[in-house]
Amino acid sequence: MGSAALRRVGAALCAAALGFGAVAHAAGAPGPARIEARSAHFLLVGVAHRDTINVHLSRLLDNTPVRDAVLTAIFRGKQYPLTAQLDGGYAFTSKTLALPGSAAIEFKIAEAGAVESVVGTLQIAAPGGRRPGQSGARQLGWWALNIGVCIGFLLLIARRRGRVPS
Repeated sequence: MGSAALRRVGAALCAAALGFGAVAHAAGAPGPARIEARSAHFLLVGVAHRDTINVHLSRLLDNTPVRDAVLTAIFRGKQYPLTAQLDGGYAFTSKTLALPGSAAIEFKIAEAGAVESVVGTLQIAAPGGRRPGQSGARQLGWWALNIGVCIGFLLLIARRRGRVPS
């Protein structure tokens, strides 16, 4: 293998390492935990940041926001009243929102004299940045295998180009 081929292989290795680093960095930073729950009349979407969850409630019929309801959340055995926010949503705070794992939240919606209940599941990421069930070692193994196959393919191409008469 000539020096030009070795330079090409080295450049390919550098590009693969940079790509691997960018993908590993992006995979290690999951977004905030989300919850979605539906009932016959309502759609509730929430986003959890540390110990606070912000919730937006809308009607399923026409997707209009519901701003005049009274919401209560039942989370890990405790009841939390939600407070109205300036953006039209609702929020509650609990230290147990920071605990990793899967947790069900039941929201009771009281509006116009009727009470309705919706239930959703929140997947809270572990402190290391991985969501439950996400395996870092397995992911790394697959990346190493893929990079090895690409390097082998590049070496095969470089070797064949060297054998072809010019």
